Amino acid sequence: MTETTPSEPTDDGSTTQKPVQLNDVADYDDLLEERDLVLLEFVTSGCGICASMEPVLGGVARNAPGVVAIVNAGLVPDLAAQFNIQSVPTLVVLKDGEEVARFDDGFQPAEPLVDALETHASR
Repeated sequence: MTETTPSEPTDDGSTTQKPVQLNDVADYDDLLEERDLVLLEFVTSGCGICASMEPVLGGVARNAPGVVAIVNAGLVPDLAAQFNIQSVPTLVVLKDGEEVARFDDGFQPAEPLVDALETHASR
């Protein structure tokens, strides 16, 4: 797993979080052992909408509970198959390893993603 959290300190001394990259199923399994709330984004190389989601996911990672993780569906096909990924970007919210929400209709603004994570963090 390519760790990108925590990262740079902010002006108030706290640290910002960035999405983590999952490179294989073992990375996914490790993440689920460490975290109970995950926003998983499936992307592919060359996907313009996926690329436009990067700054949105950075904001979600900084402002919402849980961890944001990115999986290249073309490079980790077993994980993409496990989640029945039909199109990218697809975002899946996991609570204790179980899917509790899915966003699979293109570009998503930060607000519904943050709302989904906050809703499931309190459960």
